[in-house]
Amino acid sequence: MSGEECESEMDYSDSDCGDIGYEDYYSVQPWGGEVDNDGDTDQSRRDPEFTVHDCLRVEEVERLLNENVEILSTSLRITPSLAKLLLHAHNWALQEIVIKYRTNASSLLINSKIKPLYPPDPISGPKGQRGGICSVCVNGLPLDRFSTLTCGHSFCKDCWCMHFEVQITQGISTGISCMAQECDVLAPEDFVLSLLTKPNMRERYQQFAFRDYVKSHPQLRFCPGPNCQIVMRSKEHRAKRVTCSSCKTIFCFRCGMDYHAPTDCGTIRKWLTKCADDSETANYISAHTKDCPKCHICIEKNGGCNHMQCYNCKHDFCWMCLGDWKAHGSEYYECSRYKENPNIAHESVHAQAREALKKYLHYYERWENHSKSLKLEEQTLEGIKSRINKKVMNAKSGTWIDWQHLFAAASLLARCRYTLQYTYPYAYYMEPGPRKELFEYQQAQLEAEIENLSWKIEHAETTDRGALENQMDIAEKRRVILLKDFLEF
Repeated sequence: MSGEECESEMDYSDSDCGDIGYEDYYSVQPWGGEVDNDGDTDQSRRDPEFTVHDCLRVEEVERLLNENVEILSTSLRITPSLAKLLLHAHNWALQEIVIKYRTNASSLLINSKIKPLYPPDPISGPKGQRGGICSVCVNGLPLDRFSTLTCGHSFCKDCWCMHFEVQITQGISTGISCMAQECDVLAPEDFVLSLLTKPNMRERYQQFAFRDYVKSHPQLRFCPGPNCQIVMRSKEHRAKRVTCSSCKTIFCFRCGMDYHAPTDCGTIRKWLTKCADDSETANYISAHTKDCPKCHICIEKNGGCNHMQCYNCKHDFCWMCLGDWKAHGSEYYECSRYKENPNIAHESVHAQAREALKKYLHYYERWENHSKSLKLEEQTLEGIKSRINKKVMNAKSGTWIDWQHLFAAASLLARCRYTLQYTYPYAYYMEPGPRKELFEYQQAQLEAEIENLSWKIEHAETTDRGALENQMDIAEKRRVILLKDFLEF
């Protein structure tokens, strides 16, 4: 990377050439093999992030859910609506529900809010709940204008309908309960649909109910891609990588957020919250430009590689620590590692606060740097595509097939840098000790190989293909070793 000078050399014009884009950096293996979802144990063993998953359309999911409803309804001889309530309340654990029902049906129905704790008393209670006068609208109506849940609370159909419409407008469907005070008995689907009169409300209710059923099913998750209707299915409810076949969104199956290995779901949630709270402070302290450590001229980073060369004095240095790059190979461990102050517990409250901010900024700056590098390397790839296109079309320097290894390398680089980015939240929350030291060592080894690969890609036209492919293999092995040792589910 040569600072500002490098940008002028590259042609960033749009190009349709090349088969691999950055959105595909999890769909191509470094050896060129396509990822499949056939449950291949070899792939599961080779790739610690892999899990077998299916991309289902809405009608396929409805068929799957209805099959479970029919099985439970037939087995327990209950209505499909009650079967849906039971399955939803117990995360679609069909066999577990059957066992509990046959052991103590009353207890199961009470715990599932289908049956009241105490049976309704037909003698005592307000006169309005026995018919004649609705206790909500206080109108005298014929008995056939009233409807009653299993709890025994009776209200007129118009009031029930209004209650349902209000709940649905708020996005509630399977959680709609009785209108009576301190009564949490749920209204089953057939009861709700029999009283809703507006077609649009019936449709919205069914849509919201379907959403709730999917969310409660441990093997199902909606694709978080914009306007995507695909539902992912995986038998493993674990923090594994899944890819939508429709919109190509890659996300964590357990939490639905951007895929974040090796950081676990709870930790990445804490980290993103902290970043959102402290981002202005971090952005203020961590500027986009730095001074060359030798000639002190201001340099702006315009590429993904952290190996910088000053365009003024040609000094090679590391963008992150500003150390001499020539001696950097042996010192890379120190660059990525945060040095804890062993005496911080004895310092003042203000000193501890400054140290906490310093630690956070250390990890945040590296997290943010790799995020920016991913975007910059995407631009670099587009520039390489443009130049290779000119070579192929004008100079007839080989064919596009001869240059496919370059796009595979760029795809692998993005995958490795993406993993490296998510190692920093993991390291930030790790307790000091031998395990953290091992993690930081492997993190540093991966970072060093990524920078070597990034440098070779940016100088692709002068890099030997064999050396580039060898570097790809080394970088991917470093990534997989780190994940196998530290990926938590």
